[in-house]
Amino acid sequence: MSARACELVADAILLAHFAYVAFVVVGFAIIWIGFACRWEFVRNIAFRLLHLVAMGFVLAEALFSVTCPLTVWENALRVRAGGGAYHESFMQHWLGHLMFHEWSKTAFVVLYAAVFVLIVATLIVVPPRRHSTPSPPSDK
Repeated sequence: MSARACELVADAILLAHFAYVAFVVVGFAIIWIGFACRWEFVRNIAFRLLHLVAMGFVLAEALFSVTCPLTVWENALRVRAGGGAYHESFMQHWLGHLMFHEWSKTAFVVLYAAVFVLIVATLIVVPPRRHSTPSPPSDK
């Protein structure tokens, strides 16, 4: 794979990583906004379980000191592309600055655990529902 192709794939992975984070953060906000606005889709059980599992995966990575596979793949591709300390793409620079901070590992574990607990609490306050199939109209 050429250096340029490695950079493009690394940028695509960064974008996927950003989308994952956005799903967790924006999804949480949408659940509460939807609850207030009575949007039925925020009670969709598949959406809610996927949201919980997504945050649970992040928390598990932090608790067990596992580096996210997306980060590992992106970094490997950037090294393979010959990226240096001052060589980064637009997406890497801007999206990376939005998503990554220089906080301690403990701070991230506490943050992720707090968000996970909030998501679990949201499952209780705004419980998901299984959609039942509507009953056919009666012939009277």
